[in-house]
Order: sequence, then structure tokens, then C-alpha cells
Amino acid sequence: MTDHLKADGRTSSSKEVSAELVKLMMKYQRRIFAYIHTLVPSRSDAEDILQDACVTICEKFDQFKIGTNFYSWACQISYWKVRAARKKFATSKVVFNQEVLDCVAETRSRMERELDYRHDALARCLEKLNARDRRMVLTRYEPGNNVAQAAQSCGRTIQGAYKALTRIRKVLHDCVTFEVSMEGAGSVETP
Repeated sequence: MTDHLKADGRTSSSKEVSAELVKLMMKYQRRIFAYIHTLVPSRSDAEDILQDACVTICEKFDQFKIGTNFYSWACQISYWKVRAARKKFATSKVVFNQEVLDCVAETRSRMERELDYRHDALARCLEKLNARDRRMVLTRYEPGNNVAQAAQSCGRTIQGAYKALTRIRKVLHDCVTFEVSMEGAGSVETP
């Protein structure tokens, strides 16, 4: 059985390491996908690269120091997978040169804290919606769903669903903007 070095210098068994890997992958896989998708032209390409990145993350997990930033480490692996896949994209209509790719990756990295704030704010704002509106928006944005499915799940007409979704999006946008501004105001350091 292999041992893995923890952040505090102790070792853990391969069973504990496997459990930690699964826990971290479950927590961050969607965010890693979102990161990859900012760097590649299509969703299917991003999904392919995510699979490749996940394999490498699993293979190299013994090099990861438990307690450090897994998401950043996984995004670095994903970045290199995107670079390796660029040959495939060379025939695509939209091709970014390496400078643009590096700029997007750097910007995404710098914005990570704000994106985390916005994600947390969105979760809080969704909780503030009434049950019917929350069900409608969550149904609509479930992968593979559309407005017709959201309308049906909430007992609305398609036209009513479009109107409701427009209203709900505005409410959520305003709520997230307010929540983020309040969070930012609380974290500003005074000289």
C-alpha cells in the first residue's frame, strides 16, 4: 500500500488518498469544466479535454499535496491539456493564438475570487425565490432541458414561462449584484 504525504507532514493510506481524490473531484469537476470551456471553442471539445484532464489528475494525484489548492492544481493540468489539444482546433473556424489563450487563462484565474462570490450569491438568491420560480429556473437550466420542459414542470404555458423566466433572471441578476456589492463592501480594507 502506498503512502501519501499530507500538508502537515503525516502520511495517509492509498484508501484515504482515493477517498480524498473522489471528494475533491466531486467538489470541483464542474468548475474545472467551466475553466476548460473558457479556453476552447465548443462544449464537446471541453468535455473531451475534461475527461483527459481527469485521467491525468488521477494519475498524478500522488504529486498533489493534500491541504493545498486542488482547484488551482487541477486547472494547471487542464491548461496544459488544452494546449496539447490545440492542434485539433486548428481546423476550427475560431482559432485563438497562444497569446489570447494565455490571456484568457490568466484573466479567468484573476477573476476566480469574484466568480466564487457570484456563485455563492446566486445560491443565496435562488433560495430567496418562491418554490415555483426556483423550480422553473432550475428545471430550465438543467442540462438538456428547455423552456417547454420548465413550463410543463411548473404548470405554465410556454409564453408564460418565457415571461416568468425573463422576470426571474432580472430578479436573480439584481439580487446577485446586490449580494456581491455587499460582500465586496465588507471585505474592503481601510487604510
